[in-house]
Amino acid sequence: MEIDVERQQKAREYARVSRRFSYINMGIGVLMILIVLGARLDVWFRNILQAAAKTLPFLNWQPHAGWFPWQIVAYSILAFLLYEIITFPLSYYTGFVLPHRYGIAVQNLKVWYRDLGISLLLNLILEAVFISLIFALLAFQPQWWWLWTALLILFFSVVMANLAPILLYPIFYKFTPLPEGELTQRLLALVERAHTRVRGVYSMKMSNKTTGTNAALMGLGNTRRIVLGDTMTDRFTVDEIEVVLAHELGHHVHHDIWKLIVSQSIIMLIGLYLVNLVLHWAVDQQQYYRALTDPAILPFFFALLGLFSFIIMPLSNGYTRIIEYQADEYALQSTGKIEDFKSAMRRLANQNLAEIEPAPLIEFLFHSHPSIKKRLLHADEFAARQQHTPLDYPSSASLSADN
Repeated sequence: MEIDVERQQKAREYARVSRRFSYINMGIGVLMILIVLGARLDVWFRNILQAAAKTLPFLNWQPHAGWFPWQIVAYSILAFLLYEIITFPLSYYTGFVLPHRYGIAVQNLKVWYRDLGISLLLNLILEAVFISLIFALLAFQPQWWWLWTALLILFFSVVMANLAPILLYPIFYKFTPLPEGELTQRLLALVERAHTRVRGVYSMKMSNKTTGTNAALMGLGNTRRIVLGDTMTDRFTVDEIEVVLAHELGHHVHHDIWKLIVSQSIIMLIGLYLVNLVLHWAVDQQQYYRALTDPAILPFFFALLGLFSFIIMPLSNGYTRIIEYQADEYALQSTGKIEDFKSAMRRLANQNLAEIEPAPLIEFLFHSHPSIKKRLLHADEFAARQQHTPLDYPSSASLSADN
């Protein structure tokens, strides 16, 4: 399998257009926050909710001084819905129109609306619950809420990693056991060599939604399973699938899921502590808000978390790129299938319309995986190490043309 030059040109164009709309989306979010905070619409909206409490008494329920749980829930839900309504045209264009224009998506509009609706509903419920828990901690543990929240996120991350394969993913994709045969046997042999166990090998029906593909080792403990997109099993060779799965097993061997859960929890702990300092300054010293549990503080809270997440994103992505490089190394070592690894990477680039060589700054800021070009060079470096011979690196142009 070689790199399709025409699809690479299309991939670069698609990546450029997608980034442009991603910047617009971020700009809309920033603009909305600036307008809300600058015009004090956060306080105005809080006052509307309190006025509504005269006809809706449950909004006045106050289990702790200054803490109105139902006002917090109503505020967060309405803010979430307002943002989704404002950005819906952009979501529709980038989520449906563009992927169809570039031949990545095949699902019809009805299915797309269904998936979007379910996703929004799940996000809305989870956000309302999570925000309610945070404000409960702000009410009862105003000095240490940030620590308890980080521990809560750690617990939630572990639970979701365990339950997602059996509760969340089946909502959007159909999973069926992969039939017995050479592919299943070879994948289970890989699992055995990695000294782990899985609940089985499954095919995930992706072909009714996308032309792209994916594979994963999903779940934790008793829910861990091998999952292959049906768009992979019908286009990749057995050797290519074996080396792709070996990469996924590399994450297990290196305990990467736990590393990511813990590292993200530590990052969130730092972020929440910094947010805590700013919130106390805004409430205790500047009196911008009535209390830490004031519903009006929500936009400010989201703005602070968003700013921290944006600043820390290159560091998080850099760490995950290191993890992905190590998983590639494991795949090459455990299978020895260097050419099949390179063929799989090229096939992924062609099929997923992935840009093999993004701009260095773009990769540094936004990419959680090394570029396809770097992964191909990694395979060549591995081959050179195996042969104990110096590597003559190809130029970028020759890589794009020849690979």
